Amino acid sequence: MYLLEWKSAPDKLPLIVTGARQVGKTESILKFAKENYESLAYVNFAENPLFSRIVGDGYSPDKIVRNMSLVNPAFNFVPGKTLIFFDEIQACPEITSSLKFFKLDGRYDVICSGSLLGVQLSRIESISVGYQTIRKMTSLDFEEFLWACGHGEETAEDMRQHVKAMSPFSENELDAYESLFFDYMVVGGMPAVISSYLARRNFQGIPELQNGLIGGYRSDVRKYAGGLDQERIIGVMDSIAPELGKENKKFVFSHVRKGGRFADYFGCIEWLRDAGLVTPSRLLNFPEIPLRGNTVPNAFKVYFFDTGLLLSLLDPESGEDFRVRKNFGVYKGAVFENSVAECLSKSGLDLYYYKRPDSTLELDFVLRTKDGIVPVEVKSKDGNAYSLREAIANPKYGDISEGIKITRKNISYCGKVLTLPHFCAFFIKDWLRER
Repeated sequence: MYLLEWKSAPDKLPLIVTGARQVGKTESILKFAKENYESLAYVNFAENPLFSRIVGDGYSPDKIVRNMSLVNPAFNFVPGKTLIFFDEIQACPEITSSLKFFKLDGRYDVICSGSLLGVQLSRIESISVGYQTIRKMTSLDFEEFLWACGHGEETAEDMRQHVKAMSPFSENELDAYESLFFDYMVVGGMPAVISSYLARRNFQGIPELQNGLIGGYRSDVRKYAGGLDQERIIGVMDSIAPELGKENKKFVFSHVRKGGRFADYFGCIEWLRDAGLVTPSRLLNFPEIPLRGNTVPNAFKVYFFDTGLLLSLLDPESGEDFRVRKNFGVYKGAVFENSVAECLSKSGLDLYYYKRPDSTLELDFVLRTKDGIVPVEVKSKDGNAYSLREAIANPKYGDISEGIKITRKNISYCGKVLTLPHFCAFFIKDWLRER
């Protein structure tokens, strides 16, 4: 949908698509090109290093097009009907210097893509400032997972309308949607894993595929991160699941390595965030608006970008306990909290949380509305949301008037608390727009 909107924009800029490896960037763009252009000139800098020479004579479109045709004479450049797709540009980031000139020339549409671009983004942005559009792509969200499983748009729309109206589901609907969301948590949103799941309609081979993807990310760290940071970054990635499983889910660097300090490891969190692999949630000084800028500098939780892959970061026994036995209390509900964080961030919401200094009140997520904030508590099964109700009732939290509890219950609204089943987390943004 976004690519179609980009193509039809009257004054579109060259597009750069970022995101973690294997989220489907290349396949999506190639499919879009086949359906919407007469001609495609596809350049993969990692697959064919000869293409890195196409900028050797400068950055004008004529020179680059000429050099591209020298490497691949089959390219057909038709003005106004050709998409030039530069893929794996992390292997040739200087190609982005040409984007300004392609925009000014105007004969060809240009899309760039690659993995780990986030770690080079400031450099890329400065090269062709004002002459590019940058879009981040994630693994499939829950709505897209439903489409992949053969459900029409009406399924997600039904969930969305129930949340907006705060009306409960029927028992059959609740059971069916909970089952679909459990499958989504186990499988995750990575296209290769989903394809395997759809081919078999079971979880056979899923852990092995996920472990392979995690291994690929570790290889990327060793390839693209420098010096001692390689081991620190991998240590942080491997610590995400255990840290979420602790009673206090704040990420503690000394748990990664004895004596570890914020100054030693925060750059590792930033590296993983920029690579698209993690989503930090910032600790608020106080639950009040504005949220941005109202945070504690060195305190945050860290969530993995794909809950299915998070299961691969658990110890094997715990991962199996969740997948096979449906032990929803695994790691004190870390899997469910990560899944809610994933749903919220993929729907475009920034993540914040609050923990009172005396540790007697903790709000898992704090979301912004037009005039206030809405705290969210996540329960793996069910339970009393003491912190949520106290925050609503306490007059010193003047920006809070209602809250959300996410648990294994049907939709209800009672005592200014909206209760939602886990699978509705992706549709919270629509509910917030009405507040």
